[in-house]
Amino acid sequence: MTKQLGIIGYPLGHTLSPVFQQAALDACGIDARYVAWETPPERLHDRLRQLRAPDVMGFNVTVPHKEAVIPLLDALSEWARDLGAVNTVVNQSGRLTGHNTDADGFLRALKQEGGFNPRGAAVLVLGAGGSARAVVLSLAREGAASVTIANRTLARAEALAAEVRARGGQSHAVQLDDAHLAEALRTPPGLIVNCTTLGMAHGPAEGQSPLPARLIPKAALVYDLVYRPAVTPLLQAAQQSGARTLGGLPMLVYQGAAAFTLWTGREAPVQAMFAAARKALAVAA
Repeated sequence: MTKQLGIIGYPLGHTLSPVFQQAALDACGIDARYVAWETPPERLHDRLRQLRAPDVMGFNVTVPHKEAVIPLLDALSEWARDLGAVNTVVNQSGRLTGHNTDADGFLRALKQEGGFNPRGAAVLVLGAGGSARAVVLSLAREGAASVTIANRTLARAEALAAEVRARGGQSHAVQLDDAHLAEALRTPPGLIVNCTTLGMAHGPAEGQSPLPARLIPKAALVYDLVYRPAVTPLLQAAQQSGARTLGGLPMLVYQGAAAFTLWTGREAPVQAMFAAARKALAVAA
């Protein structure tokens, strides 16, 4: 019997997950189909009941369901509970266990593709939403010396910074605007991570960068979690300043690879996944 895997979220027109996850399944000879199950919030409960079926191996979860899905699950991994968000669910005989592979994907891309070890580093994180939370807490867990969180709504950044401090890390919050960022960047960070949607293709802030080139330190690695377009306005600005850059596609693929292993118990064929994702992005460009 052909098994099922997929992703739930709303909307899902932008997702690359079916492309690279199906490539991984095919490369491993696994008889399963990975599909997009577009699920508006009012249908989440019904969708979860359906996904307990014996032919469903599991599924990914994306916005706006990463937190809302938690009360509907039977168990959580320690890291998913810590982050308060789920992006991967494993179905074992109708029992649904939530995991979070975002941090794993972020760190693997940072270390392997960016060649950057965050231990002892000063980091500037732009944004304070769900992806920023996974990034900030994983950086603190990895031993970053300090994490500055910049967000348009300062209270959200302050709450996240306070959580880092409560865990023994060093963190503070600033307003996400040029004046406050210029002050924060007087001591240049080794790593800048964009967790906002600024610059995302077809988004409300397409063509915008959260940082101008003049504020980007030449010695920094600038890591933009946005993967469409491949070279975002922020990465263009970073290149102008002479900084190294890392786009969001490796994190997307690596978090998907970690999910693939949870579902199948097999090492993910990441090269096949990257090839499929890059081909899809090139076609869409």
